[in-house]
Amino acid sequence: MNLKANLLDKDSIRRSLIRISHEIIEKNKGVDGIVLIGIKRRGYPLAKRIAENIRKFEGTDVPVGTVDISLYRDDLENLNDKATINDKNLGVEVKGKKVILIDDVLYTGRTVRAAIDAIMDQGRPSIIQLAVLIDRGHRELPIRADYVGKNIPTSKEEIVCVSIEEIDEEDSVKIYER
Repeated sequence: MNLKANLLDKDSIRRSLIRISHEIIEKNKGVDGIVLIGIKRRGYPLAKRIAENIRKFEGTDVPVGTVDISLYRDDLENLNDKATINDKNLGVEVKGKKVILIDDVLYTGRTVRAAIDAIMDQGRPSIIQLAVLIDRGHRELPIRADYVGKNIPTSKEEIVCVSIEEIDEEDSVKIYER
């Protein structure tokens, strides 16, 4: 793989998450009834960062849960035809809540669909909204993000690599050519 571009650095990611946090507060007219659910792996630390931003801005703690959808990644081919939900315990109550689902990259939409299924199995939220750091296009399902850090048009041959300090020891978004 050849590095094509460094798309976001630590400060750009921080600014994107601050903007998303403000947009969540504004669109929902505050944070009453909101829960954040991060899609493991990188969506969960992003959800925790957004919750921290909201706490700073609103003085209110927003519950953060996680949904584990393993053995499916959009950047690996033929790993599995279907997203697998390994742990249905979200760690937060979703029934009647405004759920903000958070992920690092939105690509085909299959991971988001599986996460929505897992959430719905735990109770019926009043609404589910989607926040992503990167929207790279190429949807295979009719799914769109409500909050986007950055839209990055890509080809299917390119790989978008999001690194998060909590997991990868750095914050960056890079695009590679195969």
